[in-house]
Amino acid sequence: MARISTAVRFALLMVGLGFVIFPFVWMISTSLRPEREVFALTLWPSEIMWSNYRDAWRAAPFARFFLNSFIIAIVGTGLAVYLNAMSGHAFSAYRFRFKNALFLTFLATMMIPGQVTMIPVFLIINSLGWVNSYAGVIVPGLASAFGTFMLRQQMGTLPRDLLEAARIDGCGELGLFHRIVLPLSGPVLAAFTILMFVAEWNAFLWPLIVLNKPQMFTVQIGLQRFVGQYDVTYSHLMAMSVLSLAPILLVFLAFQKYLVQGIATTGIKN
Repeated sequence: MARISTAVRFALLMVGLGFVIFPFVWMISTSLRPEREVFALTLWPSEIMWSNYRDAWRAAPFARFFLNSFIIAIVGTGLAVYLNAMSGHAFSAYRFRFKNALFLTFLATMMIPGQVTMIPVFLIINSLGWVNSYAGVIVPGLASAFGTFMLRQQMGTLPRDLLEAARIDGCGELGLFHRIVLPLSGPVLAAFTILMFVAEWNAFLWPLIVLNKPQMFTVQIGLQRFVGQYDVTYSHLMAMSVLSLAPILLVFLAFQKYLVQGIATTGIKN
């Protein structure tokens, strides 16, 4: 019975894995197919068309689109991680009036759908003159209730003895944050960095609202070039979709080792 149970679990795992992997296999396969074989019931194309990537790249200024996406994703992720780390540290390490009420109010904003606030936020962005600018896309997403909560939960586990010892040694609050809190929060910062980069890179609706000049479009908006009123060029669309996944994979490979590392030991015994 134990062997049968193990076999059933393994079979279910393989089925689930197939559902996860199949869309990516289909995307890569379609990106290499002739357009006439897009809907063919075969796993791999009869003729590999590497030219789909070249033609898709030339169909629109994707070099500019990728540059815009990189600027928005890198700057937005860096600022969001830093600001939310400061917010999480403030909520975990300091005592001030209405601290819990303010934190709960901040968390309550997670229950408000983003579609509800899009019009008011756009009016603010428009009044600041940030339409068709990187700031208009980046700034509204910097404050994240989820990020603050995630970082606060981890930073609250740091030994207070270490923080107090640093203050006694003359370390200022900013020095305490940069030299002790951030280095000891490496794994959670890496995890939040991956989540933020993926969210910034894949963002579609908000950039579509704020950006209306083609030279400011991101990759995700640029993919709409292959979607016409009556037809879709699937081979080109999938080719550029495959290329758009590369930065996400690189970021994951760069930070994945930090996800499995524990917080560095402090050497302090309580």
